[in-house]
Amino acid sequence: MGGYGVAIVGHCNPRIVDALKEQSKRLITCHGSLYNDVRADLLEKITKISPKGLDEVYLCNSGAESVECALKLARKYSGRPEVIAMTRSYHGKTLGALSATWNKKYRSEFEPLVPEIKFTSFGDADKVREAVTDKTGAIIVEPVQGEGGIHVAPDGFLEELREICYERDILLIFDEVQTGFGRTGKMWACEHWNVIPDVMCLAKGIGGGLPLGATLAKEEVMSTFKVGDHTSTLGGNPLSCATACATIDYILEENLVERAMKLGAVFRDGLERLKMKYQIVREVRGLGLMLGMELRFDIRNILMRGVEEGAIMLYSGRNVLRFLPPLIISEVQIHKAIDILDSLISEEEDLRTGK
Repeated sequence: MGGYGVAIVGHCNPRIVDALKEQSKRLITCHGSLYNDVRADLLEKITKISPKGLDEVYLCNSGAESVECALKLARKYSGRPEVIAMTRSYHGKTLGALSATWNKKYRSEFEPLVPEIKFTSFGDADKVREAVTDKTGAIIVEPVQGEGGIHVAPDGFLEELREICYERDILLIFDEVQTGFGRTGKMWACEHWNVIPDVMCLAKGIGGGLPLGATLAKEEVMSTFKVGDHTSTLGGNPLSCATACATIDYILEENLVERAMKLGAVFRDGLERLKMKYQIVREVRGLGLMLGMELRFDIRNILMRGVEEGAIMLYSGRNVLRFLPPLIISEVQIHKAIDILDSLISEEEDLRTGK
């Protein structure tokens, strides 16, 4: 589970704990209107590893907040209200982010939501092209859909979205809240397709366990915000910035991006073997250490039994097991998790087939 992908360098990583302790002795809060050295260090570190051209950074506290900033940027930059989001998308539960989130179970009780946001088929560029109008200001997409079931963008899809946005002068927004910081075996998931967005949303692993989010954008996009257009009292606070600096340093020094690719292959191989072994396993999907296993039934029993056996797993909907372990996970731990899952699926298959 990894704290829903937040504990990307592990729980209570000593480097993160030390950074937190040291910063807490110096300064705990500092509003963004004032200079802060650790915030400046973080901004420099982020821009050094960000996709080319995404040199402007807004710091906030969460993934939903980073998406809210992106949606406001789209309206301010383009002067157009419409946003195209994807089926199965998930971008958060604040009002704007929720409006770009697909699942009715999150939306229905809070409607009417922000207007001029519509959905089209994830993976079908022709449908996206048909959905674009003269009112469209942005397209928002997760390169790998997390909450939606660990669906990886098909080859060519993100490239075509980039072309559509260039042709129609539309902002392309990538939500990399869950996929960023090495999770998929690249520093950013968009690197798998060599596509650079105009705006990118980050959070989860960035703070090493503390609340932090960021919206990255091209200079000509971010500069449309005037002073005071979009601010956060606690965004970019010194404590979170210190742990984020330590997290980025640790990821780079320990080669965790490459490790995610290598151990992701080990994990996926184990899941694929279970798919071959059990009829009730439908599909295995994902990239790096962002993996999903779709079963042919509700997974609640497996989740609950997993806790009893020492494996805390996530879900994506009613029938997809989701795996977002820390990038420091060992092969031994992966094999232990696979063994536990093997036993749980065997029990469930016997129960459902009457063996």
